[in-house]
Amino acid sequence: MVQDVKFADIQVGDKASMAKTVSEYDVYTFAGLSGDFNPVHINAEFAKNTMFKGRIAHGMLSAGFISALLGTTLPGANTIYLAQELAFKAPVKIGDTVTATVEVIEKIEAKNRLIFKTTVINQEGTLVIDGKATVMKKG
Repeated sequence: MVQDVKFADIQVGDKASMAKTVSEYDVYTFAGLSGDFNPVHINAEFAKNTMFKGRIAHGMLSAGFISALLGTTLPGANTIYLAQELAFKAPVKIGDTVTATVEVIEKIEAKNRLIFKTTVINQEGTLVIDGKATVMKKG
């Protein structure tokens, strides 16, 4: 279900989160959709000899959970994604449960803009993505 939080009702400090366990299906589907068939994501034999010692999910797959929150929960419907800064801090492995969180850190009334702190952590509390998003909210 997509929420539609009104711009006037959004306050600095408002937060939303979602959790997702990353599956092998998710990784293969993302590879197919994006065209990113880097063997560190899809080839177990190759990946076991990397610094990660196994396959990892695409960083942009985890970043997509931030997009999902912004477009469906906070602020929700009628949100236009303008910018995103991302720093990938740790790998996400198949089977990890990650939690994406967005938090309003600035509200620019004159332009209907919101600035969010965006993070993704794994089930151990390790920060895997740190960033900032800028969106425009209509309505």
